[in-house]
Parts: sequence; C-alpha cells; structure tokens
Amino acid sequence: MGSGQTTSWTDFRAGKRLRNYAENADIGSGLGLKTEAEENSASFFMPICGIVICYDVNIDIHHKGDPMTFEDLNISPVILKALAKENYKAPTPIQAQAIPAVLAGRDLLGCAQTGTGKTAAFSVPMIQLLNQQPPKPGMGRRIRALVLSPTRELALQISDNVKAYSQFTKLRSTAIVGGVSQKTQERALQQGADILIATPGRLLDLMNQKHVDLQHVEILVLDEADRMLDMGFIHDVKRIIAKMPSKKQTLFFSATMPAEITQLVQTLLHNPVKVEITPVSSTAERIEQSVYLLETGNKQQQLNELMKDTSIVSALVFTRTKRGADRVARGLNKVNITAQAIHGDKSQTSRQTALNNFKSGATRVLVATDIAARGIDIDELSHVINFNLPNIPETYVHRIGRTGRAGLSGTAISFCEVDEVPFLRDIEKLIGKSIPEVKDHDFPISGALRAAKVDPTPKSGSSKPGKSKSAASRPAKPKADATRKPKADTARNPKTGAPRQSKTNSARKPMTEAVTNPYSEMARKLSSEAASKPNNGQARKRKSGGFNKGSRAGRPS
Repeated sequence: MGSGQTTSWTDFRAGKRLRNYAENADIGSGLGLKTEAEENSASFFMPICGIVICYDVNIDIHHKGDPMTFEDLNISPVILKALAKENYKAPTPIQAQAIPAVLAGRDLLGCAQTGTGKTAAFSVPMIQLLNQQPPKPGMGRRIRALVLSPTRELALQISDNVKAYSQFTKLRSTAIVGGVSQKTQERALQQGADILIATPGRLLDLMNQKHVDLQHVEILVLDEADRMLDMGFIHDVKRIIAKMPSKKQTLFFSATMPAEITQLVQTLLHNPVKVEITPVSSTAERIEQSVYLLETGNKQQQLNELMKDTSIVSALVFTRTKRGADRVARGLNKVNITAQAIHGDKSQTSRQTALNNFKSGATRVLVATDIAARGIDIDELSHVINFNLPNIPETYVHRIGRTGRAGLSGTAISFCEVDEVPFLRDIEKLIGKSIPEVKDHDFPISGALRAAKVDPTPKSGSSKPGKSKSAASRPAKPKADATRKPKADTARNPKTGAPRQSKTNSARKPMTEAVTNPYSEMARKLSSEAASKPNNGQARKRKSGGFNKGSRAGRPS
C-alpha cells in the first residue's frame, strides 16, 4: 500500500464502512493490509498498539485522533446507561477487542494483567447476548450463563459488577461461594437466576444436592483460569463442564497464560479469538520497584521499620503461606501498625471484614496470600510489599500490578534472603531488567554470603579467568585417577568378572589376624555352642509337634 492511498474497512462494531488513512493511524505497509476488494474475506494476524489479535473477521483501524468509545462497540442503550452511571468513559484495550468478538458469538482466549478491565470485557457482552434473548413466557428463569472464579472475593466482586452492568435489564444474577451458609444461596437459586457466579467447590456441592441445573447454559466464563489450575480445581472444573451442553460459547480470561493452559484450551475452546494485552513479562512503567537483600530472619524487623514511613498510606503485603500471613500481621500489630490477614483458612465473614476495613482505610496493612488476593480491587493502593518472593516469576508481575492503577503511580518493594536469590534472578530475567537494590538499611547480607550467593562472577565478563581458575584446580583430578586405576584393576578382573583377586584378600588377612581382640574368642565359642543347640531344639520341636498334632487329633470336636 503506497503512501497516500486509502483503504476502506468494514466496521466490526456496526457493520458499516469506514474509510481510514493508514498513514494517519501510524499503520505501516508491512502489516499486509488488503484493498477494498479483498477486505470482506480478510483473515490475518495483526499487532495493533501492543495488542496481539488473531481475527477471522474484519478489523476497523481507527484514526489516530478519534478515540474509541463504548458506543462504537455496538453496546445496547440499557447497558450504556449503566456504564455511564458507573462512570465508565472509554473502553480499555482488552474491552475494545474482546467485546466485539464475544458479541459475534466467538470463543475467546484473553490474557491481560490485573486492573485492565477483564470483568467488563466478558460481562458486558454476556449481559447483552442474554438480554437479547429473554426466556420464553412460562419457562421460568434458567441458568444461561456461568462464571467460574477461583476465590470467594473475586466471585463476589464479579457479582457486584454484573449487577451494576445489568441494573437496567430484567436479568437476574446470583453468586454462590463457600465459607458461608448455603441456605441463602439455595433460596436465591429457587427464585431463579440467568447468570450464576460461583466458586467450583460450592457449586459442585449444590449440584450434588440437586439445587443447580446447568443443562441450559449458553455461555461459560472461566476467569483467572490459570489460578484455578494452580489451585487444583481442574478436575472440579471438568466435572462441572460435563454437566453442560456441548454447544456453548466459552470465554477464557486470565492474568497470566502459562503453557499448561494450552491443553485445556484445546479441549474446551473452538476456534477461539486470542486477545493478549501486554505480555506477562511486562510491568507498568509507573510502578517504582526496589528490593532489600536481607540477612536471614530479619524480614519482620525490616517491615516494621519500613512501615514507620507515614508516606505509605496503604500496603498490601504478600506472604507465601497462610501461617506466614498471620505471623506478619501479629508482628505489625505489636508495634501499633494496624494490620489484618486474609487467606483461605479465614471464614468468609472475617475475610470480607478485613477487606472492607482495608478499603475504607481503617486498616493500614492487609497481609494476604496469592490465592486470597485474587479479587482485591483497590484503585488507590500505594504500596505492594513482597514479604516472600514468589517462586513463579509471573506471579511477581501479577502481585505488583495491584498498585499503580487508574493512571496513578505505585511502589513495589521486595524482601529477599539468600535462599530467594534464584527467585529474584528469574524475576529479573522475565521482566528484562534488574530491580534496584536498597542498600541503606540495618539488616544487610554479610559480605561472605553476598560474594558467594548474591554477587557471583558474571560468565560473560570473566570467562577467561574462570577457565584459568578451573584449570588450576584440575591437575589434582588426573593424579587421583592415576592412583585409583591400578587399585580398581587389582580389585576386579574385567575379563573374568571375578570380584577380587587373591592379592587383595591375602593382603587383608594379616591385617585382620594381627588385631587381637579378647572378645573374638568368646564370640567364636558362643557361635559354636549356638550352632549345636538348634539341632536339639529342632528335635524337641519335632517331638512336641508330633505330640501336639496327635493331641489335637484326639481332641473332641
């Protein structure tokens, strides 16, 4: 496509023709754009503004000075009214690309970091599709859409959003999660629901009790699918899917996209549209990252010292274990820093209370595990602190994505002990840059450990010296091998396979005989006596055995 030429494209949102100038949209000729005569059958792979899309449909290229709005996505007026009431102004990248695909009835595989608007990306088109086909009169409400979430907090958050987006429709939604009494959930299901948001465990319980019928599900959404796999919900998810119709629209959304999820995608999704908004290795530029290299056992003291800084308005602290979360929260409260822990062992009421206190500012620090943190959506979170570095690098990206939302700046601080240095190196390799170290603190790693573990000699810069050092240590090995060879040759004959030669045995006999042990003679006597006694004992045993046998035979039955 030469300079000055224009190309007409079918608007994927409304089906109308739009003429866009490629040079004004900053789209080069290397994308393989087609002419107006070829556009109706366009099927190609095209990256736009960092968004990777594989569409088998027509694409609309917007003018650089014409920002996209929700009206451009062909969303119904009742949903637009709800979005305006919730102060939604413009779609995020994943919303702009996912909503048209879902409205077209396509299966979707979406990968985006937290805070990018994944919930609205699947909720808005799902509500519109269901609202366009209301249930027939007299049929009652049936579950036509199911949203599966790995955690209670995330399920309740999705439920709140779905109710907000559908507030001007006649659709009804309900959430069922564990950790609370199911009586209220049973009553809600009896009243009927078009959209069901659930965690796998509680859903299976209600299905086994015949309270849930999934035979009429038209749309299935798996949110945070990677986390459900990590938590071991894959088998529960498969059991749930087995109770649904085979013909349905399936939407996969995930903050990270590990390779293991590909197998599940191949079995559940049919010719899906893939939308990837920023790879999992990318971190927001507005997030300031730093790491403290600490002597082992001093993380709590460093955290207490760090929280003396009044500029840290709110902090989300990540720990690896549930007990660790409780321990960190107790340590903070001891120094008069308000903190609460949230994890899977807490009841749903206490988890929700801790989350509400943190959002309202009554609690300054919320200590959480990775699983419990799914569903925590706070726009003005100033700091994220990694008390324990994650062993999965992508989890680090997901953690620090909790801060720096809504265009605000954020700070991510990590504590690293010697044993966690490999995790730190993996994280830096994933994000493509080194995390600045804070060296001015009271608990630095000792010099010897730093030299051995933290600051190893770079391979590229010191390849020759490394070789000379290793070469200097190698001469000892040939000498050792030379002394071992004759010993191995005399010990075993490779031709005959004999275990040992007579020379080695004769050499060892004088050594054993030369050592006079007064207890050895006693041991020989005892062994000889013991060797003679078993014969008499066996004879007595045989005699007694015959007598017993005869006596048993003569006993009355």
